[in-house]
Amino acid sequence: MNNDNLIVQTPAPLGRIDLGMGNPDFNLLPADSLRRASERAFAKGINASLQYGATQGNGYFRESMADLLTQSFGENVDASSLFISSGVSSALDLLAGLLTRPGDTIFVENPTYFLAPSIFADHGLQIISIPVDNEGLDIDALEEKLAVHHPKFLYSIPTFQNPSGHTLSLERREKLIELAEKHDFIIIADEVYHLLPYTRKPPKPFALFTKDSEKVISVNSFSKILAPGLRLGWIHAHQKIIHKLNSCGLIDSGGGMNPFTSAIVHELVETGDLGKNIALLKETYASRLKVMDKALQDFLPSAEYTLPQGGFFFWVRIPGQDTATLRKNAKDFKVDFRQGTLFSAEKGMQEYMRLCFAFYDEAKIKKGVHRLAKYIRS
Repeated sequence: MNNDNLIVQTPAPLGRIDLGMGNPDFNLLPADSLRRASERAFAKGINASLQYGATQGNGYFRESMADLLTQSFGENVDASSLFISSGVSSALDLLAGLLTRPGDTIFVENPTYFLAPSIFADHGLQIISIPVDNEGLDIDALEEKLAVHHPKFLYSIPTFQNPSGHTLSLERREKLIELAEKHDFIIIADEVYHLLPYTRKPPKPFALFTKDSEKVISVNSFSKILAPGLRLGWIHAHQKIIHKLNSCGLIDSGGGMNPFTSAIVHELVETGDLGKNIALLKETYASRLKVMDKALQDFLPSAEYTLPQGGFFFWVRIPGQDTATLRKNAKDFKVDFRQGTLFSAEKGMQEYMRLCFAFYDEAKIKKGVHRLAKYIRS
């Protein structure tokens, strides 16, 4: 019996190139750096991290992360504004439980990260989608919905959005916060790609707006900048939100999230290895982005897309094609992707597909796009 699927998400079978994968490349997971960090952590004495952790997360780790984010953002980040989580998915689940009750209304983007709505559905929430354009969330459309609905929160991926790749402009970020204050809803900004710009520095992160606003919560993760299997991330929020998190039942009972993993990642931050890893990823992914762009131009000139400036994904429109139908037989050409309807709460986006340039090297990206184009032309 093949037990691979019981251990890890594996690459596509039988030589298939799955351009829909949203994972980092196996070869870019820094196993050696993590091994050295573990050895240093154990050498220093790790017993305290084998206990129930401090509710907000290890203070030394949060101080190190605050310093790293201060350098990255260009503005001071206070460790007291950080809450260590088990990644973005668990953070969304925790926040949904704290901020809502079954039957409450929330807003999401259209398109959006396709697995987030299932987390919100677990809490019995009514989901209403707001369209995204080339500048991110459509603020005019949001205002129209706010005239009718009263959401508890809006879930947004403001920077290098998954799947569209679009980035919310600074003007729209500021307007969105104004609307959140006026209409009394919270913005949950999923900023997992903010530290992965390749050709353009993104606008001020929502994380920095949390100093002055209780209506903004930023969630982030080490899954895209280090390794998903660590199941580690952080919430960046106003002190009043941090207090709610510290005093919730889950944390009160179980203690801080992932204190053991935090101790190991703390070593990576302190030695600068995390910063080096982010720099390597940015260089590697920037190259792969260019290769996918060139391959689409060469092999699939009918494809329509906006060139992403960071993150993981191309959001490609194939005029006249229903990509859900198209995907059914893609395996015959040993290629795969994710159809647009997955990312739409309203099951729209039929002509779109999401392609990822992070999982494969340049040669396989080119080969995968060539196979995809050959299939579509057939």
